[in-house]
Parts: sequence; C-alpha cells; structure tokens
Amino acid sequence: MTRLISFLAHAVYMGTPLLFGTVGEIQNEKAGHLNLGVEGTMAMGACAGFMVAYKTGSLWLSILAAFLMGALVSLIYAFLTITMMANQNVTGLTLTIFGTGLSNFIGEQMISASPTGNLKLPDGVMSSLKNIDIPLLSKIPVLGDVLFSQNIFTYLSIVIAVIMFIYLKKTKVGLNLRTIGENPAVADAVGISVVKYKYINVLIGGGICGIGGAFCSMVINGGVWMANSVNGLGWIAVALVIFAVWNPARAIYGAYIFGAFMVLKYYFPKNLGFTVPESFFDMLPYLVTALVLIITSVKKSRERSRPQSCGINYFREER
Repeated sequence: MTRLISFLAHAVYMGTPLLFGTVGEIQNEKAGHLNLGVEGTMAMGACAGFMVAYKTGSLWLSILAAFLMGALVSLIYAFLTITMMANQNVTGLTLTIFGTGLSNFIGEQMISASPTGNLKLPDGVMSSLKNIDIPLLSKIPVLGDVLFSQNIFTYLSIVIAVIMFIYLKKTKVGLNLRTIGENPAVADAVGISVVKYKYINVLIGGGICGIGGAFCSMVINGGVWMANSVNGLGWIAVALVIFAVWNPARAIYGAYIFGAFMVLKYYFPKNLGFTVPESFFDMLPYLVTALVLIITSVKKSRERSRPQSCGINYFREER
C-alpha cells in the first residue's frame, strides 16, 4: 500500500506541469487558436521563473515572472495570428523553436557568468517548494497523501483548472469566448469584441503555460538549472487537450494519468521473471500521446463521413 501511495503521489507531482500546459492550451483553443507553441512558451516560463527566483530569492515573484513571460511569448503569437492573420500552425512551431533555443541560450549565459559554474536556487526558495500538508485533508487515508501533501505549484494548478472550468462553463464571459471559438462571425454580429477576447484569453493561456514551465525548471530539476527542462511536456499537453475533451476539470485527472505513465518505470515490479527496457518506459508517455491523436483523428473522420448509402463522400462534397 505504501508503494501504491508513493506511485500515485509521484504521478500527481509529474502531472502538475502537464495540467498547467493543458489548461493554458484549452483556453487558447476555446478562443479559436491551436497554439503549437506550448513547448516554447513553457520553456521561456521555465527560464524566467528560475532566473527571477535565483536573483531575488522570492518564489511568488518567480511565479509571476513565469506567467508574464508566458503571456509575452503568447503576445507575439497573438499579434501574428490575430492581427496579421498568419498561419497558426507555422507560428506556433516557430515559437516553440525560438522559445526553447532562447531559454537554453539565456541559461548558458547565466552559467558562464556564475562564479560557481552552475545555477542553484537559494535555500529559501527550495524550502518554499517543499510539500505542504493541508490541515485535516492531509490525514485522509490514501487520498490525503496523494493530493493534499503536495507543493504549492500542484495546489495552484488545481485551483487554476477549477477556476477555468467555472469560467468557461458557468459564466457569460466564458460563453462569449466559446462562441468566438466556434463561430467568430456570429459573435461579432451580436456585438462581442472578437479581437479583444482573443488577445486576452490567448495571453492568459500562455501565462498559465509559463507557470508550468517554471515547475519544470525549479521543482523537477531539483533547483538546479538544466537546459531543455521542459523536455517535450508541452507536446504532451497539446494531446491532453484532446484527451480531456477541452474540459479543464477533466484535464486534472488526464494530466495525472499521463504523469503516472512518466513515473511507471520507478515502480514497475522487478521480479516478474522478465526485464522491460527502461527506454520503453521513457517512450511510453509519447506513445500514448500519439495513440490519443490517432484515435481521435480516426473518430472525427468517421463522424464526418456520410454512410455509403448517401453516395458521395462528405469531404469530396465539401470540395
């Protein structure tokens, strides 16, 4: 039982950056924008959050810096895709390459300028990143150790996911945003400021992704700066949006399921009489990500295809 609890707690821990990235991307897509720049946005958030924490010793300033950097990267994306009407896929991919490269470059420059030859967060920040037991709730059997004995980033990610769910599903502003994402012409016809809504939500979504990046550089890496700290989690987050059916509440358990795949290699039984290569477990999250995308794509293709009795195929008719 102790091993199971440890596995579940570790899955929640590793699912935290995925939850930030997924919720941020959901907000982008609800605004009608498929942002493939999540990986680059998280990388820049990772850089900003770590460097501010390293320089100031303040955890909250680092979280704010990560959010603002994520929003700044998304502002570039928003300007190009909303104002300039550039291709969303190309712009997102460009920002991923740019954000990842710039983050690594800044990190290398900071290491070169450091007298010790490395970058390590101050002890005050590291102590703030330790797990926090929520009174009473942390005493609940199993669930308490798994969900209510986590670090501040994990709690923040859950709160943001819940707020985003309420915002999108229960508020008039959220309804307006969903209308814009589904049919911007209709939204404009009823007097909704399409451009304003798109800019605000794309920026907020990018900021949330940036906080997820800060978790990678500050927590997963143990408070020591490492290049490529996001390490593909942004791409998994894009697939998780589909897995969660564009629902921030479902993104919570979706992120933790994928987090479980990522830590499975540490808990897989060793006494089964056969050996599973460690590289298989490293590949597993990305394999599941690919399967989610393939299954969803096939399902959508079938839904959009007319029965054979109708004669011509739907796609041909559209052309």
